[in-house]
Amino acid sequence: MESLVTNEISNLSSPVGGQGVVSIIGGGLAGLSLSIQLAKAGYNVGLFEKEKYPFHKVCGEYISLESWDFIKNLGLNLDEMNLPIIKKLLVSSPNGKYIEQALPLGGFGISRYTLDNELSKIARQAGVKIYEETKVNDIVFKDGLFTISTSGFAVKSKVVAGTFGKRSNIDIKWSRGFVQKKSNKLNNYIGIKYHVQTNLPADTIALHNFKDGYCGISKIEDDKYCLCYLTTAENLKANNNSIGEMEKNILQKNKFLKQIFSSADFLPGFPVTISQISFDKKLQIENNALMIGDAAGMITPLCGNGMSMALHGSKIAFKCIDNFLQKKISREQMENQYAKNWKARFSGRLRMGRMIQRLFGKEFSTNIFISVVKPFPFIIRRLITSTHGKPF
Repeated sequence: MESLVTNEISNLSSPVGGQGVVSIIGGGLAGLSLSIQLAKAGYNVGLFEKEKYPFHKVCGEYISLESWDFIKNLGLNLDEMNLPIIKKLLVSSPNGKYIEQALPLGGFGISRYTLDNELSKIARQAGVKIYEETKVNDIVFKDGLFTISTSGFAVKSKVVAGTFGKRSNIDIKWSRGFVQKKSNKLNNYIGIKYHVQTNLPADTIALHNFKDGYCGISKIEDDKYCLCYLTTAENLKANNNSIGEMEKNILQKNKFLKQIFSSADFLPGFPVTISQISFDKKLQIENNALMIGDAAGMITPLCGNGMSMALHGSKIAFKCIDNFLQKKISREQMENQYAKNWKARFSGRLRMGRMIQRLFGKEFSTNIFISVVKPFPFIIRRLITSTHGKPF
């Protein structure tokens, strides 16, 4: 198979294999799963990832069971991994009131450190060329081909998929709409993640609300738990930009979180952090590239389903790209079909997620909401169902 890479931008490689090269920018769940599908279909695929596997990402590390069969079909035998199956949800308000609810479909816990690394191995075995520790600086579309430029080399591709996550240098380079917006209730968040060892029910994901934020905790592999929370940049600033002070002064006012922070064994190598998280609307096509995963639109972590959306989005994108490279549809048709199918699957979930985001994370509204819905569990079931899909 012809190499994707050239040493000089002035001597760029052309699409190979008669059907074309696909370049995927970002090696998270969306990028890895798309690359595996394309490579198994016989395409020449290059995947660019700025980090080196394995590595940690800020993520709640809970996946809806709607993704179980899809991940297995990619080649990862989840049945042999002894992963915790999560069947229950507990939500607490800042004042300590809480509700418990069975999850209609359920989910499972696995760290991104493990899952992404295992999928990267499958991708390599399938023939994907993975460029680790390689940051893409620019992507330009001209005359039916993309030029992907890094610091050391450049590549030409017939198709590009943007799977670069919540926020990247490419978002800024392209002046995407969401990065241009002023700070508002949906776009100025920080995320912080730990792995801990503690004694909590293995079948339960808990979401504990505090002033201007919420914290999720659920079990992952190797008897560890993922503790990940989202809050505003203002909360951190008000606590001298100290994560420790913020956790003590704000998070631990919730009695559940105080118990966890005081009793859990926090594992080394953490916290992992991310800033400038936005839940504003995004376009699914930018500069003729297909946006997938968080790059296409991010559901609020409170809804706990972003990982499944990234995986499912890759399946939708694969079908459109495959049809285009087989010359069954035009580029314009590929772009329109992908955007249409993505919105049909996910736009309703995102709308509900933004609504839930406004209900939770504020002390007064969260306290009231938990008190009001506690006698009516069907309301919680409906909210959960509206932010999750069916097996795909």
